[in-house]
Amino acid sequence: METTRHFTATVYVVNDGATALHKHERLGIHLPPGGHIERDELPHEAALREVREETGLEATLVADRADVDAPNGRPLPEPAHQMLHDIDVYPDGSVGHQHIDHLYYAHAPNRRIDPLGRDEADGDAWAWYTPAELAAGPFDADVVSLGREAIARVSETVDDGV
Repeated sequence: METTRHFTATVYVVNDGATALHKHERLGIHLPPGGHIERDELPHEAALREVREETGLEATLVADRADVDAPNGRPLPEPAHQMLHDIDVYPDGSVGHQHIDHLYYAHAPNRRIDPLGRDEADGDAWAWYTPAELAAGPFDADVVSLGREAIARVSETVDDGV
């Protein structure tokens, strides 16, 4: 069976030492903003679009860019991580659908969540979590480690009043 792969972008958005997560209604787990990369988008553009649609926040990526001088190219913001997620796993162990996720960290200027996109989780579904709250909460291990890493990376890179 052939595996279908989709490119996605996810963003751990940080403000004042905490990251924003919402409880995904269908999956029942806490997740940061993210979604599919459209055909005409670059991964970092999709990441920022997903943050705007899902939270209404105008975030700024905290990402390195390679120092490459290319006559017909330009360096793009590098994701903090790239992940491969199995989405549809069948009883026989085969995987029908995967996400190749470009995972970024970003700084938000405030914590006012007001989703702009249609069919997005309500603003009340979102909360901001500190590293201690992530460690103590009912979150998947990857959300805890990536959320804590994002908070540390953004906090050392951006002076947001911490």
